Amino acid sequence: MKRRQLFGYFLLFLTGCAAGTTKTDSNNANSTISNFPEKLRFTVTDAQGLKELQRDYGSLQTALEEVLQKKIEFFPVESYTAAVAALQLDQVDLVFTGPSEYVIMRARTNAVPVIAVTRPNYHTVICVRKNSKIKSVANLKGKKLAIWKVGSTSGHLGPTKLVIDAGLDPKSDLKMLMLASKGLSELQKGEVDAWGGSAVKYQKFLQDNSLSESDLPTIAKGPELPNDLFVVNSKMSAAFVQEISDRFIKNQDKLLQSLLSVEEGKYKGAKLIAANDYEYNMVRQVYQAIGQGEFIQ
Repeated sequence: MKRRQLFGYFLLFLTGCAAGTTKTDSNNANSTISNFPEKLRFTVTDAQGLKELQRDYGSLQTALEEVLQKKIEFFPVESYTAAVAALQLDQVDLVFTGPSEYVIMRARTNAVPVIAVTRPNYHTVICVRKNSKIKSVANLKGKKLAIWKVGSTSGHLGPTKLVIDAGLDPKSDLKMLMLASKGLSELQKGEVDAWGGSAVKYQKFLQDNSLSESDLPTIAKGPELPNDLFVVNSKMSAAFVQEISDRFIKNQDKLLQSLLSVEEGKYKGAKLIAANDYEYNMVRQVYQAIGQGEFIQ
């Protein structure tokens, strides 16, 4: 009888230890996150102004608040250069950005990469009109190539890389015109000879205008581009970076679901993966090749 009682007490002791450990672990986790700022100022370099931030990334803001257990306050910017300035002036803590913008942020503010977000079909294409005599990128010498805007990874640096790889000097061998959303329409009208930009934008334009790839055939397709990523202000501690990285990975389904409504569905099928700075060297190389190395110094 005494032996059975002793065994029972032993089981109660083990149960108490397990409960105590669980409670302690939970307290430690809460203590870790509570050591960080109560509010995080957040921006997205692709969104211009508060209205776009709220429209396209309101769901992400909500998801971040749930995942990080912190108040997420939007800090609107009008350009990626404004986002860089905001980091320099300690006006923003967390930024969601593209590869090109990241390289500049890293150089000028030493912003710390937290996690990368993959983008399926994230590469550059160059297309021409049906029956065009331009059959390769090399044939663009002396021609007009419409691209997106300065600093766009898929719509500026990507096409420029294809031009350089074809042996052309992007500064003198052809005219590269920043036409943003008008580029493909200008190509259709014959105002430019070719268009270079995001494969997703190309496919969406075809779909929206009931066109097929034979109407605007591609003459080049670039390699997969570096991923978008979340970065934090360099003033944040290493423990903070590790904590939010762990929380992002653990809750990636929730975060990725919140990105599905972003323009053109560019994050459909995305994943969260480790962010490696060396993967952005391609962007740095293009900036150097076009004589804009000062952006990344």
